[in-house]
Amino acid sequence: MPASRSAGLSPLGNSISTAYRKAMDALYLLCVLVAGIALVLISAVIPWAVFTRYVLNSAASWPEPAAVLLTIVLTFIGAAACYRRRLHMNVGFFVGLLPAQGQRIAELVAEALMAAMALFMIYYGVLLVAATWHNTIADFPFLSVGVTYLPIPIGGGFLLLFIIERLILGMPSLAEEQH
Repeated sequence: MPASRSAGLSPLGNSISTAYRKAMDALYLLCVLVAGIALVLISAVIPWAVFTRYVLNSAASWPEPAAVLLTIVLTFIGAAACYRRRLHMNVGFFVGLLPAQGQRIAELVAEALMAAMALFMIYYGVLLVAATWHNTIADFPFLSVGVTYLPIPIGGGFLLLFIIERLILGMPSLAEEQH
């Protein structure tokens, strides 16, 4: 729904909308920062694994599991950020052929399906974290397997917050995010 929808709200409603939008801007920035750091670390860990294996002839055991863990972070946190900016993959050809009302209905159905996916990630992600909390990773005995799965419910929670934002306030503009 367009951002102008909130224009008719009371001053209190506008201040709540503004506060929510600013909170989502900050959350988006956090997601981008975390995903970016994960990507940089992956880009450092993989060459280190290649270097130790082929140059030092003594392969380090930790780079591969570290890269997998960082990829989990990148995937679930980065996906929420991509969703907010509509940078995710979508096919809108057939929706574009619909009349305006049909396009709006298709958009609402897509948002409902995304919300269902976010709730699935939260619910089953929490169950997965709880079920694996007391297990450890062989290469990182200090790290709980449950901790490594935390990006799933956290990413689902972030995604759900971004869906709520889009449904209530509409898409954020680039100008809003820069202020």
